[in-house]
Amino acid sequence: MFKKLMVLGVVVAVVFCAGISIAAPKVLKLSHLNAQQPFETATGAMAAVFKSMVEAGTNGSVKVDIFPAGQLGNERETMEQVKVGVVQSYIASAGGMAPFYPSYGIIDIPFAIPDYAVAWRVFDGPFGDFLKEDILKVTGFKVLGFGEAGGFFQLSNSKRAIKTVADMKGLKMRTMTLPSHQNLMKTYGAAATPIAWAEVYTSLQTGVADGQHNPIPIVLLGKLYEVQKYLSVTNHLYGTYCWIMNEEFYKGLTDNEKHVVNVASITAITAGRGLNRIIEASDKGLPTLIKEGMEVNTPTPDALEEFRELGRKSAMEFVKTSYGDDGVAFAEKYLKAIEVAVADVEANN
Repeated sequence: MFKKLMVLGVVVAVVFCAGISIAAPKVLKLSHLNAQQPFETATGAMAAVFKSMVEAGTNGSVKVDIFPAGQLGNERETMEQVKVGVVQSYIASAGGMAPFYPSYGIIDIPFAIPDYAVAWRVFDGPFGDFLKEDILKVTGFKVLGFGEAGGFFQLSNSKRAIKTVADMKGLKMRTMTLPSHQNLMKTYGAAATPIAWAEVYTSLQTGVADGQHNPIPIVLLGKLYEVQKYLSVTNHLYGTYCWIMNEEFYKGLTDNEKHVVNVASITAITAGRGLNRIIEASDKGLPTLIKEGMEVNTPTPDALEEFRELGRKSAMEFVKTSYGDDGVAFAEKYLKAIEVAVADVEANN
């Protein structure tokens, strides 16, 4: 009888424990723009690292399902799904953020950020915290952090080498649907042509647009070297991704799950930035573009100064006209954060 009771107790304990272990996990649907290729795309690397760390760190209580390459819809559709909780998280481009948070365009001040060390301090520091809080207040999106959309923007086109501002005149330049980017191209004398990313290759191939501007990893990702002859290294803008999450979903996580999600997102953003630098610094970067037939040039310091002066002046006028005094205050806060980050980098070297 005693043995039977022991066996019964063991069975009950096993069933009880099994019941706990098979409790349904919280499913986190994570969407992003690009192919799920962690060694080729920053968002692919971010998603892979995030999934691994969250599932391991929560002991499987949170399951991450990745939906790459716009599987769930275009940017606006996917962000609307995050807003209502059908999708829990999305790595949005600047163009995707702008319709929901117009002030995102203010950070596109040409030549404001001088290098990557400064960029990371700005977006991971107090200004980044301010931006997260303001986005939450305006849109309701929880922001996990600011990834890197390839890095610094360069100019490419199929007509001629861009060595000075004058070379931009008359070119049809593709931009995201960002008014700040469109204003910049017009400032340089080009015709701004807003085109969705999915249509960029075909538009460049057919002549709907002559050129575009994007970081080198994005040029490689889209195989734009097949439809663009010339690349000018200008580093005129720093591109970010804004990683959003449904606020109610985040609030529904346990304290430990929130901690794991926070740490995983920070680590994933670092991994994405690292991948971009590896691509740029290796044979996968400029050497590949040159091998594929692109002619690469860097404008002279005097030419870049002209790009900078025209771009900065026009950008600040655009901010004043489009966003008013609040926008100007936002821009000044951003520029001050850059100034502090530059001083910090210099002090630590």
